[in-house]
Amino acid sequence: MEIIKEIKAEDTWELRHKVMWPNKSIDFVKILTDDKGTHFGLFLNKELVTIVSLFIDGKKAQFRKLATLPSEQGKGYASLILRHIFEQAKSKGVHKIWCNARKDKLEFYLKKGFTKTSESFEKSGIAYNIIEKALN
Repeated sequence: MEIIKEIKAEDTWELRHKVMWPNKSIDFVKILTDDKGTHFGLFLNKELVTIVSLFIDGKKAQFRKLATLPSEQGKGYASLILRHIFEQAKSKGVHKIWCNARKDKLEFYLKKGFTKTSESFEKSGIAYNIIEKALN
């Protein structure tokens, strides 16, 4: 059974590192503003399998560092935690949510109702698109 709960920023770092940037140092996955975010973990039988960080700024919010253990990918856990943060954001008056999506993950987000903006960039050899979604 899955349980989603709020966790500390430092509880996200190992999974961020393992999934997103395994060839970089652990410091590379830390966000300077981690202390200003709300961090969530999806636990499966007490094991942390998916994480995401939410940063609210007025009526807009950004989520960052969505990651699922490779052994648990494709099972719907990222979708569950996204729905959770959408509800969290809406309850705090957020109207729009956005993120920097890796281009190779873009299709996943488009299926969730996100739209691609005209903005894109590259970081450490990885291409990103900025995507957004209205929260009703």
